[in-house]
Amino acid sequence: MKKIKKRGAVYGVIALLLCAAAYLNWSYVDTPEDLLAAQQTDAQADTQTDASADSTAGESDYFASSRLTRTQARDEAVSTLKELSESDTADQSAKDDAAAQISALADDTVAEANIESLIRAKGYEDAVVMLGDSSANIVVAPPDGGLQAEDVAVIRDIVISETGMTAGQIKIVEAS
Repeated sequence: MKKIKKRGAVYGVIALLLCAAAYLNWSYVDTPEDLLAAQQTDAQADTQTDASADSTAGESDYFASSRLTRTQARDEAVSTLKELSESDTADQSAKDDAAAQISALADDTVAEANIESLIRAKGYEDAVVMLGDSSANIVVAPPDGGLQAEDVAVIRDIVISETGMTAGQIKIVEAS
């Protein structure tokens, strides 16, 4: 009976840590729309004469900022999970679960980098990919003339081949 109560407490701690990691992820990661709105406000305040250079710099800043935010959120989650996996009070199954989640986050990091690289290899200027448990959000620097249906199909095929997700799990957004 004591083992069951102890295991329940450990699972409660795991659930609490996962909620904390999810909250930190949510608080660190702005939605693409929020980041784009902030970028547009900054671009309007900037009065340099070369508008195309400003636009390119703004997009570059957006992608760099998104990657940094994603990395910070993931680092917080991994740190929390590492603490749990190294805890003396956690039982072995809790430690194993934390290790599996760290491994899954590492796999997501590799997949995101691969997808971003493949999107750039297809001729798109830049992209940032955010993978979740059952979704993928991709923000792409659009080609001249904007993102067309064939562009979306190319990007979606890359994500499907790298993650095994279905088309319905993938959201592709054009950075403006």
